[in-house]
Amino acid sequence: MKVKFPDTVKTKAEKFDWLHENHDDILYAKKNELKEVDISGGFDFIDSGKSVAEKGEFKGKEAGVLEVKVIINTTNIRDSHKDVHFPGIWNKTLKENKRLKHVQEHAMTFDKIIADKDDLKAYVETFIWKELGFDFSGKTEALVFESKVRESRNANMYKEYKDGNVDNHSVSMIYVKIKFAMDSDESEHKAYKATYDEYIDEIANKEVVEKDGYFWAVFEAKAREGSAVVDGSNFVTPTLSSREKHSEESGRSKAEENSLSNDNQAYLNAVKEILT
Repeated sequence: MKVKFPDTVKTKAEKFDWLHENHDDILYAKKNELKEVDISGGFDFIDSGKSVAEKGEFKGKEAGVLEVKVIINTTNIRDSHKDVHFPGIWNKTLKENKRLKHVQEHAMTFDKIIADKDDLKAYVETFIWKELGFDFSGKTEALVFESKVRESRNANMYKEYKDGNVDNHSVSMIYVKIKFAMDSDESEHKAYKATYDEYIDEIANKEVVEKDGYFWAVFEAKAREGSAVVDGSNFVTPTLSSREKHSEESGRSKAEENSLSNDNQAYLNAVKEILT
């Protein structure tokens, strides 16, 4: 849920008062909404990174299969909903939800599934921001999907990943534990201020938070699926690797075949030179 202020609320002080007055309703809405990608057009974009997707090939058992490692969500970053996820948010849902799916643009239909079941491994991993292509200081805990993307199942996304076009992802979820944080010294805002002061320095893009003076801190969420999207509400969700597997029949990747072919040709040329 993205909060929209009434036209009559303009100054920061007026926004703080309005947020306090509507706190319970906003929190209820946030915890009862299935949160997906923000399509409102309001994105926080910082040109401080790049896609770190790799294209490559390696020896494997299956043809027409890509093995991709993607970042579905990252913590310690304020997203376009003005929410900040914190480490530990996915611990409970990863233990309980064994039906997570990797899908296309949050569409839970058979033709949009990219990977699930034995073709999907979901876990959390800690990265420094630079490993994800962004020049922030500190670390983030990422929700990671390792998926086998089969051309026979979703040819479109197989091609998009293979061509290195997927540089953003998004998670569909329900919030469970969430607190409001606000940088206000008003006595009635004391609890919000305490949360703000406790967590503000953990936020990578805290300058955008400080400008607004508030955020929602999310400590637990139930994940439904992770999606490949054109633009997500969290912009630090790249593809880390995308590698194609080849059939065991040849037992070699194209790069290996080319290398062997060159070695064989060099050997034949050497033999020919000796014989002549």
